[in-house]
Amino acid sequence: MRRGRAGGYPSEFGPLAELVADPAVTDVFVNGRDGVWVDRGSGAMRVDSVVLAEAELRSLAVHLLALGNRHIDEASPCIDARLEDGIRVHAVLPPISPTGTLLSIRLPRIEYATLDTLEDAGFFSLVGRDRVDELIADRANLLITGASGAGKTTFLSAILSAAPASERIVAIEETYELRVRHPHYLALEARQPNLEGAGGIGLERLVREALRMRPDRLVLGECRGAELRELLAALNTGHDGGAGTLHANSLEHLPARLEALGALAGMTAAAVARQSVSAIGTVLHVRRTTVGRQLSQVGTFALDRRDRLTVVAE
Repeated sequence: MRRGRAGGYPSEFGPLAELVADPAVTDVFVNGRDGVWVDRGSGAMRVDSVVLAEAELRSLAVHLLALGNRHIDEASPCIDARLEDGIRVHAVLPPISPTGTLLSIRLPRIEYATLDTLEDAGFFSLVGRDRVDELIADRANLLITGASGAGKTTFLSAILSAAPASERIVAIEETYELRVRHPHYLALEARQPNLEGAGGIGLERLVREALRMRPDRLVLGECRGAELRELLAALNTGHDGGAGTLHANSLEHLPARLEALGALAGMTAAAVARQSVSAIGTVLHVRRTTVGRQLSQVGTFALDRRDRLTVVAE
């Protein structure tokens, strides 16, 4: 299953095939009876040329999730699945969604992003690329932050691709999305439990497994929960050059976000602060603007007078 130009994508996506095939489209949303929307990098825009009846939309959602070996029905009305090439499909059925079936399709870049291609696209207009090159060479532990769709995964992929070829990279993701061109890159993907609730392997365990693989760079695709504790502990034990991403709308919001995730792992705010300051060398914040995605701020962690976490912007 490969993305191509319009008309070149498999028919599995039905009426959405042409939108999914567009290389500029990063997301396709079907909001029940409220219509179809796409995001080409500058925000969601309505598509009036595609209209799906509720029965057709529900059938499409069931079909796409089945391609990812997932099942959706009234007993399990909210399901997420990964298809080939890292395509993510999420669906919600009525009555959880009062306006009809909701379908969200995330389309990752098939091409491999590099720092050169990002630079050509204006990604380093606000913060120079030389700062990032310096951090990679110094094997600094990095945390990439930004809102949803800001380009965190693409930026992390480019950073890892620029690491020396002699280094062994082990990356852990809930859903396989990183596209890294590196001769010694290994990927681990979490597994959801089956219908009986057995067989699940979460990020928290995968972090521990990765540590046994002797990584030169340990990477967590996105910190979402208790796995933050294992990541901070690992980066505090000599694992330089590590990286991860975290959803945060700004550097100012980052400490509260980390404290909330730390609480899920049973960590106090003071423990999160001390661990973060010693484990993570630099924070890189990206944002999506009207002219594209950009690296907008660089910061470092510090402790305030109350022993709480704060971020100092460069």
